[in-house]
Amino acid sequence: MGAATTTVPRAQAHHPDPNENYLKAERGIMSWIYTLDHKRIGVMYLVSVLLAFLIGGIFALAVRLELFSRGKTIMDADAYNRTFTLHGVVMVFLFIIPSVPAALGNFILPIQLGAKDVAFPRLNLMSYYIYVFGACFALYSMVNGAVDTGWTFYTPYSMRTTSAVIPMVLGAFIMGFSSILTGVNFIATVHKLRAPGQTWTKLPLFIWGLYATSIIQVLATPVLAITLLLLCLERFLGLGIFDPKLGGDPVLFQHFFWFYSHPAVYIMIVPGMAVVNEIIATFSRRAIVGYMFVAMSSLALALLGFLVWGHHLFVSGMSEYATMVFSALTFLVAIPSGVKVFNWVATLYKGSIRLESPMLYALSFIFLFTIGGLTGLFLGVLAIDVHLHDTYFVVAHFHYVMVGGTVMGFVGGLHYWWPKITGKLFNEGVAKVAWALVFIGFNVTFIAQFIMGSRGMPRRYYDYLPEYEIFHKVSTIGSWILGLGFLTMAVMFVASLIKGQKSTRNPWGSAALEWQTPTPPPLANFIKVPTITRGPYDYHLATEEELSEK
Repeated sequence: MGAATTTVPRAQAHHPDPNENYLKAERGIMSWIYTLDHKRIGVMYLVSVLLAFLIGGIFALAVRLELFSRGKTIMDADAYNRTFTLHGVVMVFLFIIPSVPAALGNFILPIQLGAKDVAFPRLNLMSYYIYVFGACFALYSMVNGAVDTGWTFYTPYSMRTTSAVIPMVLGAFIMGFSSILTGVNFIATVHKLRAPGQTWTKLPLFIWGLYATSIIQVLATPVLAITLLLLCLERFLGLGIFDPKLGGDPVLFQHFFWFYSHPAVYIMIVPGMAVVNEIIATFSRRAIVGYMFVAMSSLALALLGFLVWGHHLFVSGMSEYATMVFSALTFLVAIPSGVKVFNWVATLYKGSIRLESPMLYALSFIFLFTIGGLTGLFLGVLAIDVHLHDTYFVVAHFHYVMVGGTVMGFVGGLHYWWPKITGKLFNEGVAKVAWALVFIGFNVTFIAQFIMGSRGMPRRYYDYLPEYEIFHKVSTIGSWILGLGFLTMAVMFVASLIKGQKSTRNPWGSAALEWQTPTPPPLANFIKVPTITRGPYDYHLATEEELSEK
């Protein structure tokens, strides 16, 4: 990707060799516990979020199994309330939010910048342990009666329920600090540690996406932290902030909560979009059309995401003028998302497309996220939202954005960078089978929910009327196919770790900087400090040596 100018010095006494493979540079469990290497911290995040995804997925399958038939199937109503709440809390706070930025971002961002590490390595390690500490609180809540409020912790119910709200809220509160510190670290890294020649217009779009995400994390997460802290104080001290009996306003909690949580939707989806940029460029073998438009649309999403929280409260008693403003802003936020989708499709046009497993997930992202985005516009229309509010239509819309978008992006990124992270290849045929199961299972699960939601089936209900039974059965069968797909994927990755073939340096033939360094990367990321002379998608400027596998 450019002429190398400086050779990284070799190891000195008692210091690991910076040119050694990061997995082998140091040995033993303590070398992982105390590591300051961003790649190892990224791997630890990856293991943690995958474990959270497994737990959240099991809760989801249990919820769908309960709803397979009317009345009690496997659990009573109280257990059902706790199970769907835990599914939401675990998936949102423990998996989706840290999945791409903290796991894949930690590993890839410094390498794409040509840096040796993030700006504050010790802060990076502390962020990880704060995340683990917060997760322990959440785990304590699960084994101590769990929580039954839904993942939004709406008042006044969250102030009155006897379930373990406090430890779960404290868990989310603590994990928020991890998110903020990671965002600060990434912003400083992008500003200060770019390699020589790495100008803002040559940054990979994955970096632009994480940069926009970091801004949201730093600005919005403190609002959630204060809100959850106020909820704890309200339960302990009865301050009268949210409790109507004491003169408080429960709707105020919703305003505070969604002022963070709608930007948090973009904390979740923008990194997924960022991953898709990298995959589409590599597997179309051409530059992303409208590079700066795509980059700026990430920042536009970060800005506009702060202005649309009110569309979650259309039926909560807002003035008609406020609802009109929030409705208009909701339509406005669709524009930067539309810019991205248009440019991805334009990139595919006349591209040299290879339908390998990462690309299949990227294409799935475009298809499913477009459905999720368009159905969001339906909910932005005031008259329609009144009818669809709190129905399964909203559940399906949310999952088309979060799972069809973010999870597809995360899984696509995991397939794309798996050889770089582990140094091993996976079975491409099994990967495609797993993709097919995931794609089919997901659509079977949630298209049924779109239909029954549009017909009035309320969300979060333990039981339902006979006319909705067929849709619940189809949706549950879809969840089994989806679960089988993820199980197949997990087996494939484990098999890759155990007996996978050794990966070459650049198995996808990409022009991006992270594929120009050895696989797995050395401890210092590069044998020689790179000088950037072209953009990450300039295939017409890349040499045959750079695009070759070895």
